[in-house]
Amino acid sequence: MAHHNLRHCRTILFLPASNPRAIEKARQLPADMVVLDLEDAVKPEDKDRARAAAVEAAKEGFGGRAAAIRVNMQGSPWYGDDVVAVRHSAADLAVLPKAETMRQVHDTGMLVGRPVLAMIETARGVLAAPAIAPSAGALIAGTNDLSADLAIPPGSGRAGLAHSLQMVVLAARAAGVAAFDGVYNKLEDDAGLAEQCREGRAFGFDGKSLIHPSQIDAANRIFGPSEEEIEAALRLIATASGGAERFEGAMIETLHVEQAQAVLAKARR
Repeated sequence: MAHHNLRHCRTILFLPASNPRAIEKARQLPADMVVLDLEDAVKPEDKDRARAAAVEAAKEGFGGRAAAIRVNMQGSPWYGDDVVAVRHSAADLAVLPKAETMRQVHDTGMLVGRPVLAMIETARGVLAAPAIAPSAGALIAGTNDLSADLAIPPGSGRAGLAHSLQMVVLAARAAGVAAFDGVYNKLEDDAGLAEQCREGRAFGFDGKSLIHPSQIDAANRIFGPSEEEIEAALRLIATASGGAERFEGAMIETLHVEQAQAVLAKARR
């Protein structure tokens, strides 16, 4: 099982494990992580077939990129079979939907034997995020379900989610784990996708969840350091000599050097 620094992951592509064409296509796509979905994207009658397909797809791998399997939620009829399958698979990670307690994430991690990415998709999950994050490999904001749980009217934008999204980031940062923004539902709105990616990065998210291959390039570009950011980081590191000092019209200190080093580390990824 490969080691992956999730803080360097810009894009997480969710795809139905029951769709062999989507799986095969994903092997050639530049998403940083592929999530083989056994939950919402799979009909009940297809769950068993999807589970077997996910295990086989993880075994073949995705060219060295992280592979995860999203299990069905705890308490569902499929959860038990899902976690057993993940434990005996080659998947790097598991994704747990609708996480609401630390115990759920901890127990799932023990059962699958690998890090668990906890999806925060309900009001209870948001309020419990600080307790959940230390047991998780990362937090993922499940914005569709969260919007429904908060009774935010469809099509009203993300203003009503802003506080919840920032709480997810705060919980992740306090625990030292990665945080990923939710999906963008409109598939033919490149400008809207780019705007939401920029907003998510401004909130502090490390990357974004995606539901279609056409969204990968924009999200990779926006969540990855730009050439200007890379060049500025290189200049800052070359200039810094320790302590507080002036750099290109601003005061910098050790904190800013560490931020510049993080920019370069993500660029190398």
